[in-house]
Amino acid sequence: MTSVLYRATLLHTPESPFTHPDALRAHEDGGLLVSGGVIQASGDFAALRAAHPAAPVTDLRGGLLLPGFIDTHVHLPQVRVIGGLGLPLLAWLEGCALPEEARLADDTYARAVARDFLDGLLGAGTTTALVFGSHFASAVDLFFEEAAQVGLRAVAGQVVSDRLLRDELHTTPERAYAEGRALIERWHGVGRALYTVTPRFSLSASEGILDACAALMTEFPDVRFTSHINENVREVEVVRGLFPGARDYLDTYERAGLVNARGVLAHNIHPSDRELGVLAERGCAVSHCPCSNSALGSGFFPLRRHLQAGVPVALGSDVGGGTGFSLLKEGLQAHFMQNLMGEAGAPLTPAHLLYLATRAGAQALGLEAQVGSFLPGQQFDAVHLSPLPGTPLDAVFRHAASPERALAAAFATGTPADIAGVWIGGGQVRARA
Repeated sequence: MTSVLYRATLLHTPESPFTHPDALRAHEDGGLLVSGGVIQASGDFAALRAAHPAAPVTDLRGGLLLPGFIDTHVHLPQVRVIGGLGLPLLAWLEGCALPEEARLADDTYARAVARDFLDGLLGAGTTTALVFGSHFASAVDLFFEEAAQVGLRAVAGQVVSDRLLRDELHTTPERAYAEGRALIERWHGVGRALYTVTPRFSLSASEGILDACAALMTEFPDVRFTSHINENVREVEVVRGLFPGARDYLDTYERAGLVNARGVLAHNIHPSDRELGVLAERGCAVSHCPCSNSALGSGFFPLRRHLQAGVPVALGSDVGGGTGFSLLKEGLQAHFMQNLMGEAGAPLTPAHLLYLATRAGAQALGLEAQVGSFLPGQQFDAVHLSPLPGTPLDAVFRHAASPERALAAAFATGTPADIAGVWIGGGQVRARA
């Protein structure tokens, strides 16, 4: 099997900067030896070249090579309604998101949306995504087809609800179980596809729907689970009224047996100490979506409290409540919001941002043995940031005193236009024309 030696300024965070201050590993003239889509060796280019003199070299100097970005919360049906500014969560859902989601009942429309969505993800350097699919099983099926065509690592599932949305988006516990089971049997573990059981949130999912989701997770013990929690103060109040016997929002999922290390819950802006303790104990991760939190006015994410409790946290774009697919932008917004929180916030360095956008996402999804860093044995999922000449980011890259300084600038000003190439499993899936 032919090996390829990639030469680049490369950075990754095999360990968490929150617990290891020296977690960022940077090689100004670095190398990655890749064979069969898997990293065989990483380190300084000169040493790798001497050890493998016959390997062809792909020269990516002049930019930064980073692990592929991992988005832990993004909505398939909402790509065409990005930018619904000026509304809180529940009003935004009613006026923007749900009417669009109903349109995915049409398979032709659903396939076109899936293609727009995948273009957005790959164009932003996202190589793995935890995807809130459609309420329609046929649209989820089409999404998995399209994701397989482009190579995305798609962790996705059918969204299920039975109240308080639009009638055409409602299902029954029996149908939710049957359609979910069929999708799992068709797609879970096929190629790069993984299935995630996805009740929309407890506001729209009764005990019966949550029990049906739990039945799927019991029957298929390696599928994932995702939903929303504690995003908006009004949402939390409504859920409390719908589940009067529950101790808090998390307890609505907990009582159904859904809270475990296979789970990722989005937002969690307004958690109780009890909820944080249970999440940490069960190993259930939280997806932090800072642009969405700002755009919908949902609040400041208490990252410090999550870290102190030991809750795993990663980044999500929350398209379309968020403002785009770029995890560079999400990292920058996370940095801003934690700074604005003063002593209650958690200061974030570029190393923290890279970790949250890569390795932390892999850990949240149980994929840390496969993706998220440049360690030997990992799949070669990568994004090459190489800004066009004449741009401010190009000027910083050309004069940066260190790779770490260039990484800071990438989060501060980088956009999808600065991405020159994207690889998944060793195959290049995007290249700048």
